[in-house]
Amino acid sequence: MSQYMVEFDLPQEMTEDFLMKIPLQRLKVNELMENGKLLSYALSIDRHRLWCVVKAQTEVEVMEIVSEFPLISYMDPTVTELMFNNVVSLRVPLFSLN
Repeated sequence: MSQYMVEFDLPQEMTEDFLMKIPLQRLKVNELMENGKLLSYALSIDRHRLWCVVKAQTEVEVMEIVSEFPLISYMDPTVTELMFNNVVSLRVPLFSLN
C-alpha cells in the first residue's frame, strides 16, 4: 500500500455554506484517521491551503477517499505519490504482567 500527499487549495472567501460544512469535514477526517486511510491532516495558518497524507493502493483510490470530504466541492486537490513519509509516533511502553 502506498502513501500519497494531497494538497488542496481552499477558497479565498469562505461562504456560509462552507463554514457550516466544517464540523462535518472534521467528523469525516476523524473517521478516516481512525480507520487508517488518512495518516495526517494539516491546515495552513491563513486557511487557504490544506495537506493530508492518504494511504491507498492507487491515485484513483485516493481521489475516491477525498471525494468523501464534505468540503470537496470547494477544494482543488493535487495528488503526489510519496517515496516515504517519516512520522514521529508516540511509543507506549509494553504492559508487563510481572
